[in-house]
Amino acid sequence: MVSVRNGSESERNRKVLLGVGFWVQGLRCFPWMGVNFFLKDVMRVDPSTLQILQNSANLPMVAKPFYGILSDSFYIFGQHRVPYIALGAFLQAVSWITIALFAKSGISFLSITIYLLLGNLGASIVEVANDAIVAETGKQPTSSKKSKPSSSGELQSFVWMASAIGGVLGNLIGGIAIDKFSTPMMFLTFGILLSFQFLLTLFICESSLDLPKTPSHVGFRKQLSELSVALRKPEIYYSIIWFAISYAVIPALTGTMFYYQTQHLKIESSLLGISKVFGQAAMLLWGIVYNRHLKSIPPRKLITAVQVFMSIFVISDALFVKGVYRSIGIPDTLYVMVFSGLLEVLCFFKILPFNVLMAQLCPPGCEGSVMAFVMSAIALAFIVSGYLGVALASYVGVTGDDFSGLPRGLLIQAACTLLPLFWSSCIPDVKSRGKRKEN
Repeated sequence: MVSVRNGSESERNRKVLLGVGFWVQGLRCFPWMGVNFFLKDVMRVDPSTLQILQNSANLPMVAKPFYGILSDSFYIFGQHRVPYIALGAFLQAVSWITIALFAKSGISFLSITIYLLLGNLGASIVEVANDAIVAETGKQPTSSKKSKPSSSGELQSFVWMASAIGGVLGNLIGGIAIDKFSTPMMFLTFGILLSFQFLLTLFICESSLDLPKTPSHVGFRKQLSELSVALRKPEIYYSIIWFAISYAVIPALTGTMFYYQTQHLKIESSLLGISKVFGQAAMLLWGIVYNRHLKSIPPRKLITAVQVFMSIFVISDALFVKGVYRSIGIPDTLYVMVFSGLLEVLCFFKILPFNVLMAQLCPPGCEGSVMAFVMSAIALAFIVSGYLGVALASYVGVTGDDFSGLPRGLLIQAACTLLPLFWSSCIPDVKSRGKRKEN
């Protein structure tokens, strides 16, 4: 009875820590919506500059393997996950509160870039520690004797839904706050929320999470060696390479579409917020559907299916910009609210089944470093995608006032989206591999 009670208590503590962490992570869209409008309306930057900043601010995410090895190797007061979550929350709080205070008196483009880099540094540290806890917990059997390890997707789905709920709330409130309050007030509000997360983390002891016991003083070199060994496994490095390339080869036009919707179509910020809510609600629904019905489907099939749908939706965007939907009676506002919001998050649908796959393949003892390497590769791929998008916008002649080349750019983007399907066999077919083992 005592062990069952302790098990349920540790599970509750894990869900509180991870639920709040991933919820706040999803809520980061709230201040970033303010950043987009602050840069466009207050600092008067052009679409390419906005997109370059959006992607350059993610550079700290590329160093996630370093943070993962750091948390695997160095314990702080006998803990190696929770203190890093606290540190990351603290850095984010300092970043956003500072931006809020200086934005009112005038802040330079360089200064806001530095503070956003600091905030994303803190966010990446938190994400690494949270992902490591999810991966470590996925290796443990649940309390039921007949149950499978939680790596089958239950905890992954829980944190996915927590992040999606945060995204829904952040976008819904953000769209309204843009009109009702100043952007510095949005930054300050999020900074205060991060301060609460920091304080909450201080009151959670890592021993109450019942994480797997690992050596407390594993050297940096040993962790690097273990990470190197893990990445030499063909099923791991082939999957990571394909997954990163599947994002990197797509030239993202997010900054251009933001300007097209707000400058050319004059879409109100509240409608953009609702659009993003549709997207986040779709992510939440995807987490629920995956957990209940799709876990048994091989990740390769799910990931490639999502890739195809991404291309279809980009082609739909091209038709939208050409005015096809408008000509058949579909208002621009309706399309932006529903379809644009869904396309914006559709690329993230692949991450859930891929994370489940990586949790299954990840060797014990270096979960933090391997999962961090995965997220680092994804972050680098998004940065490359953003820079390619700036180059594509320049190639098709899109500016802040001229969007005549945008449909051609979107068609090129759709074609690039389909390219990774030609080598999707790099992703291991876990289900069929298991059958071969049985035979």
